[in-house]
Order: sequence, then C-alpha cells, then structure tokens
Amino acid sequence: MSGHSKWANIKHRKAKADATRGKIFTRVAREIIVAARQGGGDPQANFRLRMAIQKARDVNMPNDSIVRAIKRGIGEGGEGSNYEELTYEGYGPGGVAVLLDVMTDNKNRTASDIRYIFSKHGGNLGEAGCVAWMFEKRGLITINRSDTSLGEDDLMNYAVEAGAEDFKADEETIEITTNYEDLESVREFLESKGLKLASAEITMIPKTTVPVSGKEARQVLELIESLEDHDDVQQVYANFDISEELMEQLAEA
Repeated sequence: MSGHSKWANIKHRKAKADATRGKIFTRVAREIIVAARQGGGDPQANFRLRMAIQKARDVNMPNDSIVRAIKRGIGEGGEGSNYEELTYEGYGPGGVAVLLDVMTDNKNRTASDIRYIFSKHGGNLGEAGCVAWMFEKRGLITINRSDTSLGEDDLMNYAVEAGAEDFKADEETIEITTNYEDLESVREFLESKGLKLASAEITMIPKTTVPVSGKEARQVLELIESLEDHDDVQQVYANFDISEELMEQLAEA
C-alpha cells in the first residue's frame, strides 16, 4: 500500500467529517460540471460523469446538488462552469515526486499559489512532464476491514474473479487495483457480492517510491496537506514512503 494511501487513511480516521464536507462537495461538484460540459449530461453515455456522480454519492452529496452541477455543466444552471483542467508537477523534500490535478477559473492565480506552496515547504514546482512518467493511471478500490466479515483469502478471490490487477492489505484496509477502464465493472461485481466499499476512484499510482524520514518526512506531509487544502486542487499524488508509525506520530503533532 502506497505511503500516500496510508497517510490518507490515517487522516480520514482522525478527521471530523463535518469540517471537510463542504470542501469535498465543492470538489466533487467541479468534477461533475467539467465531466458534463465535456461529454454531455447523460451519465449512461458519459463514463466520466458516471464516475463523478458515484463519487458524489459516496460522500453523501445531496441529489439536488448533483443535478444542479450537471445542469451547470451543460449550460443550464447559470455561471460557474468555466473551469479549466490543469496538471502541475513538482518535487517535494527528499526528491519526492508530486503530481496535482487542478480545476481553476484563473490559472495565473493558481500557478502562483501552487509555486508558493511548493517553495514554502521545501519543494519546487517543475516543468510539464518532469514527474508524470513516474505514475500510472489505475482504478483503486478501498475496503475497510471493519466493514466486512470476510477473510483476506475470500476478498482476494473476489478481486481476482472480478478482474482486478492487484490486491494489497494491511491491518485496517484492503486496496484493490484495476485497469482504470475496468474500475466500474470490478466495483459492480464486488458490490454484487455484498461488499461495502469505502471508495472507488481513478487515481495515479507511483511506479516506485522514495523513502523519507525525520525532518523531510514532516516537510513532505506538510506540503501534501497544504496542496490538498488549496481550493483549486482536486487531487494530489505523491510517491513518498514513510513508515506508518512515523505518520501516526506526525498526525498527532
């Protein structure tokens, strides 16, 4: 399981859902708007929109808000659908590769903000293509062990039967990796078996990881959190490898 996934799980356990729900809803709404603008408002004919709607449902976004975002995307809901999709790439402390998905209505402002955040936390914003090659586009399904009574072998067998590419587990979480085009079918198969999924999303998985510790580990996690807190940042991907024990300690700090 990647270090970034572990950190996300630790933060999720410690966070108060209500404190972040508004920001999550905003990000998901942007995804729906852009997906509808690019591929139309029919989720059956628009895979990206279908996945965005599912993500909205996963975070309990009200259906009225989903419908409103779709209408904005197809030009029926007033202003606010002129978001531009951008990718930023850079390096964090210790040579950690960082990849960002951004949606913004002011790319000059966003670029300045992102550059400042990297610099503030010991990293630097790079040129297009500098780290993207270090990541692979994949589907990622997460299951919390507390949400299932099945053993690891049974879960692995289901994953294999569903057509998943990889299966990883730790004490609290199961991660199932798929070809990104197979994510929906694998998800549907697992849910048909009665499994409760914590999440299912298209993600960028690092091909290799960079071990960091001590001061650099703290700086990397502070960089990741600052980037994730920026209103225009949709997703942050990084290839750091920090021990779970140290991440727990830093999360408490």
